[in-house]
Amino acid sequence: MNKVEVLIIDDEPQIRKLLEITLLNNDYKVFQAETGKQGILLAANHAPEIIILDLGLPDISGHEVLLALRQWFNKAIVILSVQNTEKDIVTALDNGATDYLCKPFRTAELLARMRAAIRRYQNIDNKEHLLAFDDLELNLISRTLKKDDIIIKLTTTEYNLLALFAKHEGSVLTHQFILKEIWGVGNQTETQYLRVFVGTLRKKIENNPNQPVHIITENGIGYRFQ
Repeated sequence: MNKVEVLIIDDEPQIRKLLEITLLNNDYKVFQAETGKQGILLAANHAPEIIILDLGLPDISGHEVLLALRQWFNKAIVILSVQNTEKDIVTALDNGATDYLCKPFRTAELLARMRAAIRRYQNIDNKEHLLAFDDLELNLISRTLKKDDIIIKLTTTEYNLLALFAKHEGSVLTHQFILKEIWGVGNQTETQYLRVFVGTLRKKIENNPNQPVHIITENGIGYRFQ
């Protein structure tokens, strides 16, 4: 079985070494770049399954690298950065980052986020129409949802919102991105729409809507589906 290839783009030798040891011990194949330009070149030459990208690079910013990669790279990109302001996180996610993790980080959480990010793009590649998440099963062709094998009735908006979440499993989706995708560009500031529909959706799919396990709130940023 071929190992999943990971490209690390980070200028800190200690971080690269920590990531290399962690990833090799978890059966990944690792490539490393210490500048943005070198990272873009390695991504083009090796076509990794996932890229771990720092924002604070010595030659060009990680945001620039992300934008450059997203012109052609259609796999997972996880931001791993000390920059933890809401603006940096939202900008990166809106520019195409699959996920965002702040330094210092827990290796177990990073590995879990990586697995979710990789699965997301594998699902897209395989054109899967049946998405299963623990007790939930979403059929993208019949537009139906089952919970514990029982069909759950959803409104059109609830279904569209859940399908958007499911297709981006494990990724943080910003309020603005969700609003644009579901309600259109003109409604990107109407966060109340989103809160209401997330609330009704949680009542239908969560065992305890007050302690959700599927639709997770990322405070000040958006939501993550898992």
